[in-house]
Amino acid sequence: MNEIKEIIEEIKIKKLSNLEILQLIQEKYNYISIDILRKICKELEIPKSKIFGILTFYSQFSTQERGKYLIRVCDGTACHVKGGNRIIDMLKRDFKLEDGKTTEDKKFTLQIVACLGSCFIAPVCMVNSIYYGNMDENKFKKVLENLK
Repeated sequence: MNEIKEIIEEIKIKKLSNLEILQLIQEKYNYISIDILRKICKELEIPKSKIFGILTFYSQFSTQERGKYLIRVCDGTACHVKGGNRIIDMLKRDFKLEDGKTTEDKKFTLQIVACLGSCFIAPVCMVNSIYYGNMDENKFKKVLENLK
């Protein structure tokens, strides 16, 4: 409860917008707990509909706990044709990751996406905000092992 009070105090001092409030919570917890968000809305008298509208509009926010590293693997046409599906298979097999799920150690979360906008370097993956192009399952496995 003290953490929530600290967050509320920071919001008041910095006069954060609703978007900035969500960014602050996401940064602090790596996801946005609906319970914490409700308490903040109540305390600051912010209509839940306003903040939940922002929360559901932007894909950067997650209400599910994520791992330290968010892995995005493109399964769009160019990436799929060039072997992106083999990267997905490797993640399932070697890291026990399924789409939208997090490893038990809270290190990795997998998100299979339709496009990362980088077809020219297909197959492409992202870890947090870093792009990895011209990947194959062995190269990407090494990237992730270095993050462990």
